[in-house]
Amino acid sequence: MLRQAKLRVTRPRLAVLAEVEATPHSDAESIRAGVSDRLGNVSTQAVYDILHAFTDAGIVRRLEPAGSPARYEVAAGDNHHHLVCRGCGAVVDVSCAIGAAPCLQPSDDHGFRVETAEVLYWGYCPRCQSTPGT
Repeated sequence: MLRQAKLRVTRPRLAVLAEVEATPHSDAESIRAGVSDRLGNVSTQAVYDILHAFTDAGIVRRLEPAGSPARYEVAAGDNHHHLVCRGCGAVVDVSCAIGAAPCLQPSDDHGFRVETAEVLYWGYCPRCQSTPGT
């Protein structure tokens, strides 16, 4: 995958990719901790640099839920959407909402050539629903 994207194959890059595959929707700090477990000490900046390169190359997809750090997942190319829990911050994948995937038919495209659609559904996961006050 890295070679196809014309990226050098290095141990840190392989470790970041393995961590993103193993724990989708993780933030950079969680990914750094997992990479450190795999390789030993690695800087947060190195992980951000790798994630940025992966995002630019289309290997990784960056999710940016409001009020939450960016999350990362391996780019599946299917333009799926996400549910985000307002209580605990859990993120889960959901298929395209309505119509033919990948939901690229806005009611008015204002002349844009639409390439992707990002939909975040917000609510409370089952665990948080059972917590008093939610």
